[in-house]
Amino acid sequence: MPLGTLDRTPPPFFKQGPSAFSKLIFFSALALFLMVADARFKFAQPLRASLAALLYPVQWLVLQPVRAMREGASYFTELSLAQQAEQAARVRLAQQSQRANQVEQLAQENARLRQLLLLREKITTPNQAAEVLYDAADTYTRKVIIDKGLVQGVEAGSPVLDESGVLGQVTRVHPLVSEVTLVIDRDHAIPVLNTRTGARTVAYGDPLTEGGSLELRFLGGNADVQAGDLLTTSGVDGVYPAGLPVASVSRVERRADSAFARIYCTPKAMVHGARHVLVLKPVLAQNPPLPPPGPPAATKKGAAKP
Repeated sequence: MPLGTLDRTPPPFFKQGPSAFSKLIFFSALALFLMVADARFKFAQPLRASLAALLYPVQWLVLQPVRAMREGASYFTELSLAQQAEQAARVRLAQQSQRANQVEQLAQENARLRQLLLLREKITTPNQAAEVLYDAADTYTRKVIIDKGLVQGVEAGSPVLDESGVLGQVTRVHPLVSEVTLVIDRDHAIPVLNTRTGARTVAYGDPLTEGGSLELRFLGGNADVQAGDLLTTSGVDGVYPAGLPVASVSRVERRADSAFARIYCTPKAMVHGARHVLVLKPVLAQNPPLPPPGPPAATKKGAAKP
């Protein structure tokens, strides 16, 4: 049989109905018709709403991992920002606290300087202001170093005051600085006057008792001294002007087995924290020098003898 006479059509068993092109044309027209009809009459809206309601749980489950990742990223971002804000707030708080401390310290220093200026106006003795630089290195003494020396005219033995009372005495003078022995030093003694009774005595430094105090020694057990008595400089030593506050009596111990009373006093000056002081000129240095002694009187010749 020649090849041209073969039937190329599939047998009836494999026939699929209309051709693929016909189906494409039909379904395209149907889709276009449905789209136009839905846009015009919206008859598919209930169907879409039903499908959306049925598919919502599936959508919710699918979106949970994405939402969890977003919330986790947002949480860590906000946590980092919050930590940075907290750190910045702590830094600002520390700075404000430091500034508040500085303001408080400056206010206290200003108040002390005002009191020192008022005290300076009341004192007629020549004086000059000085600043305490540091404490002396010797741990067995109570001394401080001030920023005035020989160049500024400071003399050995000059009294040193702060705004509250007598702080000590200049014991060593260098060209630019001076060493001041405080009233609580064990080697320091100062004549004082009890303003209540008018009795004169000597106050000795006691650096160990109550963190630094003064002691009135060699007073009888029946001495008229009471807690709260004010002690001022007596002015009899030729160093301190009279009337400067020195200390107040804090405790009086009278013992039956001792003839002397133990009297402890609290210094008026800030022996542990003075910053600005006044250096006075010693009282003896203010007195005019004594005239030189004249030649002895000669005996006249021929004078009648008694």
